[in-house]
Amino acid sequence: MDIGNNWEYIKEVVERGQRSTIYCSIASINSDGTPNITPIGTVFLRNDKTGYFFDHYTTSLAENLDGDSRLCLSAVDAGKLFWLRSFLKGRFISPPGVRLYGEATPLREATPEEIKLIEARVRPTKWLKGSRLLWTNFTHVRDIEFTQYRPITYPVMMDGLW
Repeated sequence: MDIGNNWEYIKEVVERGQRSTIYCSIASINSDGTPNITPIGTVFLRNDKTGYFFDHYTTSLAENLDGDSRLCLSAVDAGKLFWLRSFLKGRFISPPGVRLYGEATPLREATPEEIKLIEARVRPTKWLKGSRLLWTNFTHVRDIEFTQYRPITYPVMMDGLW
């Protein structure tokens, strides 16, 4: 499947997944070859098959990407209404999720525009103590170049998707 021809559709699926769960999962490879999965609430996709995430509190993920830059980002729409409508209709009304494969770059300082985007994302909860503890002082990001994708599929209820 061509990632370029499907990028807008892929972005929609990832954004729905993030809205329903607040995060994406990023899988990386530990130095001993075992997999590691990290939930990341600060993933942003661009229009050119790339994205970035704020590398904040990601000790294992950061160490893994410094050793092996390959990753897999997974986003799933976990919204109750999405699943209820799909079950009622007997088919998914849109893809339930997607996996994106790519490579991360070394850590770099975030641009002012990137900082504005994360601040806008967390603004609705900034008055909460936990939000202030977790979602402040974002300073560094890793870029991701995506090269492949694989839809999250089920053997039924997928007609006409992808």
